[in-house]
Amino acid sequence: MEPPAFPRLTGTAAVSVRPARADDAADVARVQAVAWRTAYRAVLPAAVLDDWDEAAAAEVWRSAVVEPPTPAHGVLVAFDGETVVGFAAYGPPEVSPDGPTAADGPTTEVAALLVEPRWGRRGHGSRLLAAVADLAGATGATRLSMWVPEPDAVTSRFLESAGWAREGWVRTLDTGGEPLREVRWHAELGEEEAG
Repeated sequence: MEPPAFPRLTGTAAVSVRPARADDAADVARVQAVAWRTAYRAVLPAAVLDDWDEAAAAEVWRSAVVEPPTPAHGVLVAFDGETVVGFAAYGPPEVSPDGPTAADGPTTEVAALLVEPRWGRRGHGSRLLAAVADLAGATGATRLSMWVPEPDAVTSRFLESAGWAREGWVRTLDTGGEPLREVRWHAELGEEEAG
């Protein structure tokens, strides 16, 4: 079964989501840098944010778009008019011996969902999340999951309003500074649109 298409709309007032292309990589890296510098200034070490290499990040995103690790991986971009204002990256969840198991059902993990702050609260995050849910459902996934930094109250409120719930799983990441705790959120496909 072919996944649903997300055509790009035209016009200055149009908003849309579509699969990312190689030439979107620089915009995805820009959105990531701006969103992280705004939302995670108190969470990530200053060196990570201040020494951000946007060209290197763009190359990583270009590779993710052009040569995804599996056919189940993907990157979507959100537009406001002609401007890329957000993106979502998704794929099969990372498998960890002490983490959630396959008993959770076929899961698609949202690895990143970011909207440039000045474009926030305009529905771009919701459209990206809905598009990931549609694509995941078309590949047989029955649930979505996402790791969220524990201090990120904005993303937590967004996911909760979309019908997601926290799971009991927590992981700690080495950021080069203070360890960063992340909490796993999840939604059964079909339920997240109710929020």
